[in-house]
Amino acid sequence: MPRIRGASIEEHHEMVWAGLADAMRQLLLERDYDSINMGHIAARTGLARNTLYNYARDKSALVLALTHRAGRPALERVAAIAARSADPAAERLREIIEAVLEAFTDQVMQLMFRPAPGLPAAEVPKGPDDPFHAIVVEVEHVVRDGIARGEFRDVGDVHLAVELLSGVMRAGAERIGRDPAAFAATARAAREIVLASLARGADQGPPARH
Repeated sequence: MPRIRGASIEEHHEMVWAGLADAMRQLLLERDYDSINMGHIAARTGLARNTLYNYARDKSALVLALTHRAGRPALERVAAIAARSADPAAERLREIIEAVLEAFTDQVMQLMFRPAPGLPAAEVPKGPDDPFHAIVVEVEHVVRDGIARGEFRDVGDVHLAVELLSGVMRAGAERIGRDPAAFAATARAAREIVLASLARGADQGPPARH
């Protein structure tokens, strides 16, 4: 029977998952993602290869699980910011943008942008099971609150508006992944674009010609 690392089975599993995330980060510094296999990950984590398959059936499933776990602190932070109903919606949205982009400075989080040919499309979580669905929901709450208070313009379909704005966030996250030094400039640009799109008067066309 494999040796238990923690004081309980639950603690043991959490320690193994933390070790798997650290192993992936180290390997990504040393080699291309496509060249990393389950054997590399098992060896770096100190697990028997058969034991690793108890956690994930292949690399794609492992990456999916790791991104879920790596995203938990960001989800908790976003929920806490969104819940500060006494604060202006724009202020909360600025902080949420910063929190989400900061999360993507983690190499493990960047893995969610990689295609996963080994994972059937039907098995990629959608809707409530998507690791970032909760963030979208929290942002929708903040946007609706801002509209109700008159801080933001009425965008009509809030869900669609937030989905479109999430494209800005994804582009920013990918930019940070390519160039971590660009974090500050990217976060600033993302804040400006998102807030400008929600500002009152943002839907007004150019002044009429006389």
